[in-house]
Amino acid sequence: MSEHTNGSAPRRIFVDKQSPLAFHAMVKTSEAVTATAAEAGLDRTTVELINLRVSQLNGCAFCLDLHTRKALRAGESPQRLGVLAAWRDTGLFTPSERAALELAEATTDPTGFAAHESAYETARRALTEDQISAAIWVAITIGAFNRVSIMSKHPVQAPRQTPAPLD
Repeated sequence: MSEHTNGSAPRRIFVDKQSPLAFHAMVKTSEAVTATAAEAGLDRTTVELINLRVSQLNGCAFCLDLHTRKALRAGESPQRLGVLAAWRDTGLFTPSERAALELAEATTDPTGFAAHESAYETARRALTEDQISAAIWVAITIGAFNRVSIMSKHPVQAPRQTPAPLD
């Protein structure tokens, strides 16, 4: 049964809090995927680019906020983050990053057979088999977290401090 407060829309259930055993299993999967990516030689910034691109495609504000901060802490540049949605139209990404992003997009939209074939062909030229597998697992995992946050309507919190102005 949903709760209403003063005629407002029903409060969303935070499914991660409501079903902690299931969420804990997702967290363990995420930890294993992160370790798999590191062992395969996918650097942290590439993992965060995948997390961000999938979150963009799925429209998950909470994960976009979280993984933007993680990407910046991992050394990613604000410029590359700013153009990530149009990564194909820039020369800012390496061949391996481009291959990982193409795989992430194909994994996120499983309906396009031609896109899957193209993504695999590109990936085989730029990534090892272990990296291909890890990139796909990263995309699958963040996609699941996107759905948890979207369905829970996890809020994006305002920063505690005002960010410094850009040059």
